[in-house]
Amino acid sequence: MQPFTAASHHDVLVLLVQLAVLLLSARALGELARRTGQPSVLGELAAGILLGPSLLSTLAPALGVWIVPQTPVQGYLLEGVALLGAMFLLLITGLETDIGLIRRHARTAIGVSWGGILVTFSTGFLLGAGLPDALLGDPAQRLVFSLFVATAMSISAIPVIAKVLIDLDLIRRDVGQTIIAAGMNDDTVGWILLSIVAGLASGQSIGAGRIALIVGSVLGFLLFSITIGRWLVRAALDFVQDRVVSPHRTLTLVVTFMFGWAAITQALQLEAVLGAFVIGILFGQVPRAAAGMRDTIEGIAFGVFTPIFFAVAGLKVDLHRLAEPRLIVIALLVIAVATVGKVAGTYLGARWIGRTDHWRALSFGAALNARGAMEIIVATIGLNLGILSQDMFSIIVLMAMATSFMTPFALRWILARVTPDAEEARRLEQETLARGSLIAGLHRVLVPVRQRKEEPGDAQSMEATILERLATRTSLTLTLLTVAPVGERAAGVSFLQRVAGRFTGMRPVRKVVESAHAGNAILDEAKKGYDLILLGAAERETGAATLFTPLIDYVVGLSDCPTIVVRARPWRASWSPRRILVPTNGSVAARRAAELAFALAGGEEDEVLLLQVVTSAETEHHLDLTGEVLERQLTIAHRVVDELRQLGELGGVRTHGLVRQGPVPEKLVLDAALAKEVDLIVVGASVRGRTGQLFLGARVEHILNHAPCPVIALNI
Repeated sequence: MQPFTAASHHDVLVLLVQLAVLLLSARALGELARRTGQPSVLGELAAGILLGPSLLSTLAPALGVWIVPQTPVQGYLLEGVALLGAMFLLLITGLETDIGLIRRHARTAIGVSWGGILVTFSTGFLLGAGLPDALLGDPAQRLVFSLFVATAMSISAIPVIAKVLIDLDLIRRDVGQTIIAAGMNDDTVGWILLSIVAGLASGQSIGAGRIALIVGSVLGFLLFSITIGRWLVRAALDFVQDRVVSPHRTLTLVVTFMFGWAAITQALQLEAVLGAFVIGILFGQVPRAAAGMRDTIEGIAFGVFTPIFFAVAGLKVDLHRLAEPRLIVIALLVIAVATVGKVAGTYLGARWIGRTDHWRALSFGAALNARGAMEIIVATIGLNLGILSQDMFSIIVLMAMATSFMTPFALRWILARVTPDAEEARRLEQETLARGSLIAGLHRVLVPVRQRKEEPGDAQSMEATILERLATRTSLTLTLLTVAPVGERAAGVSFLQRVAGRFTGMRPVRKVVESAHAGNAILDEAKKGYDLILLGAAERETGAATLFTPLIDYVVGLSDCPTIVVRARPWRASWSPRRILVPTNGSVAARRAAELAFALAGGEEDEVLLLQVVTSAETEHHLDLTGEVLERQLTIAHRVVDELRQLGELGGVRTHGLVRQGPVPEKLVLDAALAKEVDLIVVGASVRGRTGQLFLGARVEHILNHAPCPVIALNI
C-alpha cells in the first residue's frame, strides 16, 4: 500500500484562490442575474465562462494560471469540490420531490421522457453519421461516434434543470415535478447508453448479457433503495434523533447517507448525483427529518457549493476554438438538432401519451433541453476515450452551455401561458399557507405520563384522541415517556405498556428514564429534536403560584419547543371534539391555536368557531368621542377572523367567525362556549416562565379555570 500523501503546497494554494474567485464571481453575477429577473444559475455559469479561457484567462494569462487548473492534480481538486455542489443540489431536489404527485402524473412523465429520448437519439445518430471526419477522434469508428453523439443529445442536465426550477419557484408545480421525474429517467437511460458506447469504444464485447447486467444494476439499486434503503434511513434517523444529543446530528446523518448512496451509484458506473437524488427522496419521505436541517443544507448548497459547481462548468468552455466559420456553422447545427430533437420528442410524448395541452407539452421540452455540466462530463469521457476530436469536444460543450442558457428564458415565457388547474391551484395555496405552520412542521411528539397505580384514565384517552386527529393531518411519531424513581425502572416499563394501549394505531416509542427530578428529565428528552410536548392536566394542585401542577408549569415554562396542555376535569368518557372554539386576537399564538383547532376538526360535521372580542371604547378609550378607535378595532377584528376562516375552509374545515364587543373578553368567551355547546376550547399563548413558574395571562388562565368543557392551552 502506498503511503497517503497530500497535494503539493502550491496546488492547495491554487485551489484556495480558485474557490475564492469562483465563489465570489458566481455569487456576484448570480445576484446580478436575479436583479434583472433571471435565474441566478445563468450568472453562475457566465462567471465561469468570463473567467475561463473564453475571456479573462486568455487576455491575462498571468491571472489565468491561478483560475484554470494547469495540472491534473489541480483539476482533480477543483472537480472534487464542484462534485459536492452537484450532489448537494440533487439532494435538495430529492427532498423537494413529491412521489405521490409524480405518481399522479406518471403517464405524462413517461411519455415526455421516452418521447424525448427516442427522437433525440434518432436525430443525434443521423447528425453524427453526417459530420465531417475531422471531428471524429478515430474516423474508422464512425458508428461509435454516431452512437456517442446520439447518447450525448439524449441526456439532460438535472442539476441545471433543478436549479432553474428552484430559481423560478416552479419546483413544487405539477409541471416542475413531472420535469424532474422525466429528467431523472432521461439521465438514467442516458448513462446506461453511455456505458454501452464506452464499452464499444474501448474494444469490449457488448452483448445482450452485458446490457442486461447494466440495466439490472440500475433496477437493483432502485429496488435496494426503496426497500432496505428506506428501512435504513428510518432506523438511522430514529436512532440519531432519539439517542444522540450532539447538535446538527440530523445534518450529519443526511450528508453521510448522501455520500454513501453516491458511492453506490458511482460504483455501478452511473453518476454520483443519481445516488444523491435518490437518498434525498428517501429522507424527504420521512417526516422526522427536521425542516431546520433542510434550511441548513440549502444554505450550504446555494451559498457555497452549487455556485462553484456551475462556475467550474463555465470554466471549461473555450469559445476561441470555435472561431473558424466552418466550426461555427457546425456548432449552430448541433445546437439546432439537439434543441429541435428534444423539444419535438418531449412534445409528441406529452401530447400522445400524457394527453397534456399544447403549452404544457412545450414546457417539458424547454426544460429538458438543458444539458449543462452533465453534458460536459459526457464530452470529457468521449474525448478521453478517443471518440471525439478536440474541436468536437468544444462544440458539444458549447451546445451544453447554449441549451442551458436557453432554458430559463424559454421556460419563463412558456409557463406564463400555463394556468394551474383547480386541484393544483388549491394544493399550491395550501402549501403557501402551510409554510411556517405549526401543524405542517409537526412530526415528533413527546408525551410525558405520570405513573399511577390505577389504570390509565380519561386524560390519556383525550390525549390519544387529540393525537389521532393530528395524525390525519400530518405524519406523527409518538414517544411516551415516564420518569421513574431511581431503581424502579421495571414499574415504569409495566406502566407504559398499559398506557400504550390507549394510543391504538400509533405504535408509540416507550421510554423510561430514572431520575430524581422529573422536570429536568422531560426537558432533557425534549432537546432531542421534538416538535411538541403534549401534557395532560386532569387535576390542579391548589396554590396561588401554580397554574396546572408544579411539574407541568416547570416543563411548559422552560421548554424550548411548543407545548400543549390538556385541561380536562372529569369529563364524559367518550369525548370527541365536534365543535371547537378558538378565542383570537390577531397574535401569532392565536393563529397557531386556530391551526391546531383546524387539524383537530376531523369529521365532516365538525366545526371551528373563531371568536374575537373587541373591548368597549367606553372602558378602553375615554377620548374616543367620535367612535373612530372602536370602528377601527372592529374592522381589524373582522379582517383577522376572515383570514383565519379562509385558512380553515381551505383545509376543508367548516369554520365560522364571530366578532363580539364587550368590556370583559374572557366572560364573552365562556358565554359563547355555553351558548354554542362547544366540546373544546383552544387558547394560544407565547410566554416562558424563566423561574419555573408559569403565567399565561389573566384572561387565558380565567378561561382555563372556569371553562365548561376541556381546554387546550398551546404555548409556542
